Amino acid sequence: MPMMRDTLPRILLVEDDPTSQAFLTAALRATPAEVDAVDTMGAALALAASQTYAAWMIDARLPDGSGAELLARLRERDARTPAIAHTAAHETDVLDALVAAGFAEALVKPMPAATLQSALRRVLGSAADKAPGAELAIVEDVPLWDDDAAALALNGNRTHVETLRELFVQELTKSVYAISTAAERGDLDSVRGDLHRLRASCGFVGAQRLAAAVQALQQDPASPARLDALEHIAHETLAHAGVTPHPAPIVEAQSAAF
Repeated sequence: MPMMRDTLPRILLVEDDPTSQAFLTAALRATPAEVDAVDTMGAALALAASQTYAAWMIDARLPDGSGAELLARLRERDARTPAIAHTAAHETDVLDALVAAGFAEALVKPMPAATLQSALRRVLGSAADKAPGAELAIVEDVPLWDDDAAALALNGNRTHVETLRELFVQELTKSVYAISTAAERGDLDSVRGDLHRLRASCGFVGAQRLAAAVQALQQDPASPARLDALEHIAHETLAHAGVTPHPAPIVEAQSAAF
């Protein structure tokens, strides 16, 4: 039975190039989804002020501003709606900067319709605030450590991997504490920045399950369930590394030290 139109998620698409906008609109509608397409930051802000969206898809460069600037303005009204960036830039630092700015994903144009549709389904699936147990189930099959990936990141030098892991473990409690306290303050910019740094560190030492939890929280930094999952997996990571976690949550344990 075809899906009723009033059950479809509504997406705000911001793209100033007519050809790209036509392609992206058609791909999103085939997901399926309803799409409101505009070509400027001003038009996007006007629509978002009167319409609730399931997700925002924003070009990194717009005639009247940047995608990151538009996302920051949208976040002033709505801290939870997931956002996808799209850009013609291929450079890793550009894509990483977009994720650090709060986009759940950064896609490179041109991309196949299937790539866009998969990204939309991922962010829509992450938008619901799930119970902590469900969040943990998402990553429970991910290995806690990936020795091969860590060695590859360090040109096969496993001695360096062990040295970096020792430093990583020493700093992990502090990192998670910073993320948790920023989340409690509602400071999502700080949460995103700290998550970006932690995810990079996870990659260097092969902390694969923790990296998956970090990525999940990046997609929805206001989610208490995803924050709880991150704290739980950080405890697991510390325990596996031979560090005895405190029985209280990391935030409480760290707070007691001050």
